[in-house]
Amino acid sequence: MTVKDPQEIIKYLLVTEDAFNKMQNENTLVCVVERKANKKQIKKAVEKLFGVEVAKVNTMISHLGIKKAFVRLTMDYDALDVATKLGVF
Repeated sequence: MTVKDPQEIIKYLLVTEDAFNKMQNENTLVCVVERKANKKQIKKAVEKLFGVEVAKVNTMISHLGIKKAFVRLTMDYDALDVATKLGVF
């Protein structure tokens, strides 16, 4: 089964202290994503939903079964600005 809709893939942005530090220091957004989504699907979904260019995507599944995506943006975009425009902060 493949997930196609960007809004199904990206559930929400994480707003923790560690996620905030990643936004500031590494230009990286931390998202909770659909567990069945792969890195290419996550990259396309972030680019479509947030209007940015993605440099790299890393994923992990927590011990609780939640899949997180660490989405590094290109130097043309600022992760903190993207989060602010979305109303996260």
